[in-house]
Amino acid sequence: MKNILFGMWQSLRHYRRQAVIFTILGCVVVLSVISFRTMPIVAQPASTSSERPAMKAPNFGRHFQEFGREGSILIYDSKNNRTYEHNPKRNTTAIAPASTFKIFNALVALETGVIPDDVAVLTWDGIHRDIDAWNHDTNLRQAFKDSTVWFYQVLARKAGYERMQQFINKVGYGNRQIGTAADIDRFWLEQQLLQITPQEQIKFLQRLYQGDLPFSQRTMNLVKDIMVREQTPDYTLRGKTGWLTSTKPNVGWFVGYLEQNKNVYFFATTLDMYKPEDAPVRIEITRRSLKDLGLLAHIN
Repeated sequence: MKNILFGMWQSLRHYRRQAVIFTILGCVVVLSVISFRTMPIVAQPASTSSERPAMKAPNFGRHFQEFGREGSILIYDSKNNRTYEHNPKRNTTAIAPASTFKIFNALVALETGVIPDDVAVLTWDGIHRDIDAWNHDTNLRQAFKDSTVWFYQVLARKAGYERMQQFINKVGYGNRQIGTAADIDRFWLEQQLLQITPQEQIKFLQRLYQGDLPFSQRTMNLVKDIMVREQTPDYTLRGKTGWLTSTKPNVGWFVGYLEQNKNVYFFATTLDMYKPEDAPVRIEITRRSLKDLGLLAHIN
């Protein structure tokens, strides 16, 4: 009888151990399921043979190094909502827009009627300036191309301080500071007044492209037309240069956008400038950077 009872007790201990083990294993499984359900899951895009491989971020900095100049560039791919840049800190630093402000100035002049169109001529004031192309009568389109400062100063004076400030505020252009009425013909040239970052330049250009500015469609279309620098069957490049001389070193701008491959690429480039020979560099660096993205090349 004792042997029977002892055997039953041993069996009971065996079953209890198994029950404990199964209970522990069950808890582990439950906790694993709970942890899995609460874990954030990152969706991976399905890969197909027709997909293009992701483009490696290009090294725009090498272009500045080749010319031995400090600067920055920001390119925004609107279709893919992707930004490429060199020197991010500088791309968020505000400086005076210099002659890139001619884009805005032309919009205001046309909208207010101080000049009726792009071919109306203003008479040269007879003051000789260092750039020969400025020393003659000219119109809005040619003055934009030659970056004729006196022409756009006349437009700003005709538009007047109050109307200019109103449009600056409506658009939210840069820091919106245009000084006083006495500064009406130079506030975009002085570092301590109107300032804008490369990022803000691109946002402004996006709104111009989309027709999302407080100007008539005619005005915006006309300004976009005079901005064209290159046009081929494959692409259209619009832009405006600027040269800020009120800082040391001087700073060169090149801003605009490229339409190619059913897409729009907005860009803003800045460059430290020390001599006249530096002027083409801001454009060349921009072109090289766009080519790094497979643009500005002949399409078969």
